[in-house]
Amino acid sequence: MKELKLMKGNEALAEAAIRAGCDAYFGYPITPQSEVLEYLSREAEKRTGMVVLQAESEVASINMIYGGAGCGKKVMTSSSSPGVSLMQEGISYIASAEVPCLLVNVQRGGPGLGTIQPSQADYYQSVKGGGHGDYKMIVLAPSSVQEMADFVSLGFDLAFKYRNPVMILSDGALGQMMEKVELQPHQERSTELLQEWATVGRTPDRDSNFITSLHMQPEQMEEVNIHLQNKYKLIAENETRVECVNCDDADYIIVAYGLVARVCHNAAQLGRDKGLKIGVIRPITLSPFPTDYISKASEQVKGILDVEMSAGQMVDDVRLAVNGKKPVEFYGRMGGIVPTPEEILAALEEKLVGGK
Repeated sequence: MKELKLMKGNEALAEAAIRAGCDAYFGYPITPQSEVLEYLSREAEKRTGMVVLQAESEVASINMIYGGAGCGKKVMTSSSSPGVSLMQEGISYIASAEVPCLLVNVQRGGPGLGTIQPSQADYYQSVKGGGHGDYKMIVLAPSSVQEMADFVSLGFDLAFKYRNPVMILSDGALGQMMEKVELQPHQERSTELLQEWATVGRTPDRDSNFITSLHMQPEQMEEVNIHLQNKYKLIAENETRVECVNCDDADYIIVAYGLVARVCHNAAQLGRDKGLKIGVIRPITLSPFPTDYISKASEQVKGILDVEMSAGQMVDDVRLAVNGKKPVEFYGRMGGIVPTPEEILAALEEKLVGGK
């Protein structure tokens, strides 16, 4: 039976991991996501036997994830921007080795140690492959505490379906804010399920498996890369997710993801109250990016405004999707500041409406 609770975003995500049958969490505390580790340390092992371990660093935790994922288990970690930067080499290994795992980034302002306030400046790092090599993660961007919880089970499903790392890209505001959340029923941890590719040693039924990201011969490494690119194409064809609100009659469209998309809904309504027909497109998957949706929507509008809590990163993908058919403008706040509906509407009027 589903259960309704009032929960902080980080704790809702942690509770969802327990209920999704997660086998292990390896992580390291960093604000503003430390509640994930704290909640799991307090609740998980006594309720399900889930392993919860504070590693000595983010580098250690991502390599523990690599090992646990290679055993075919549901494993996850969480961190915030500087901590995720330390994980990039391990994420690249995981992507190449094709083992499933769930990663959570509760973004904070940067660069550097920055601030503990919310940000969206890790977009490039997340969707462009922050580590080395031609790899991609599946990136889910929640805009509510409910989605913080829902995307855990979805993330695990996608990770195992495609044997690929999945990231939930949240931010410090969503991690700390409290909302009503409907929690899914408990899913028992599967202690007997054996993935056919897992490295669990020789059994009476099969030989032992070998998982690696090291391929010394260039021809073999190229084959691995071609296989991965074909997989990413399949993911894009089948797993792109997007929310479109009031776009059918819109003269202008705001593109935003995560928490900022919620603010943009209010900005669009303020605009409609003034007679401006404004719609909102919210990419739910940042990778794969909803290029086709934005391209099609751009054909009927006068202009598009991309809004982010950054200096402008997703705007590059928006402009590629529009491909010069209509003007694309950008508005952003940095350093942990969340834009208001009024300033977003003012930016749209100044950049797109004023000169028309």
